Amino acid sequence: MDMSSQIDKLVAQAWDRFQEQDKDERLLIATAGIPGSGKTTVTYKVTRALNEKYARENPNSPPVAIFVPMDGYHLTRAQLSAMPDPENAHARRGAEFTFDGDGFLSLVKELRQRVTPSTETVFAPSFDHAVKDPKENDIPILPSQRIVLFEGNYVLLNKLPWSTAASLMDLRWFVEVDVEVARKRLVTRHLAAGIAATIEEADKRAVTNDLVNGEQILKCRVPVNQVVVSVEEEGWPGDID
Repeated sequence: MDMSSQIDKLVAQAWDRFQEQDKDERLLIATAGIPGSGKTTVTYKVTRALNEKYARENPNSPPVAIFVPMDGYHLTRAQLSAMPDPENAHARRGAEFTFDGDGFLSLVKELRQRVTPSTETVFAPSFDHAVKDPKENDIPILPSQRIVLFEGNYVLLNKLPWSTAASLMDLRWFVEVDVEVARKRLVTRHLAAGIAATIEEADKRAVTNDLVNGEQILKCRVPVNQVVVSVEEEGWPGDID
């Protein structure tokens, strides 16, 4: 099945579930996958499609879906430097232990609360790639945004506190990809982002960090509702993931 058809299937699954939700509840969806799988692109496309569908049925209404990446829960560089082995912490940035899992769980718990007339905007952090650190309270999640799509390496990890957050999700999706395909994508990404100066350096980071993290993600995953198979085709995964 091509990527467009798989995206359409996810949109239909999310929309059907949204129709079943109580009007005072949010639909929470988590999408995980190894680095380079294309999970960011999948989540972005589903979010956009859901908002387009909602707009057709509810003209002049604000968007109903929002995309919240897990990247905002990176530990800061200062926090990494304060760890017992700061050199390893910085080298392994992106590993599960370099994220604030408790902070992510707190956000999910807050969004799991029922939406009432007194519900206020909830703010999530983003990641500022220019300064290479999180930016607090940068993503506003409005009471009207009743579909929240989370995306990240560890949002479906079967390890506390991530597993508790995963248990609060209504739908859980996982993006599978051939490891060599992910490796090539990661090399391209690291070069484009300036994380590595050469192909050799980019490949070394992919193999010694990203794909090591990927092994944990694959081996320690909670049960999911849908698996998406990421394939190489024109225009995919694009420049989003």
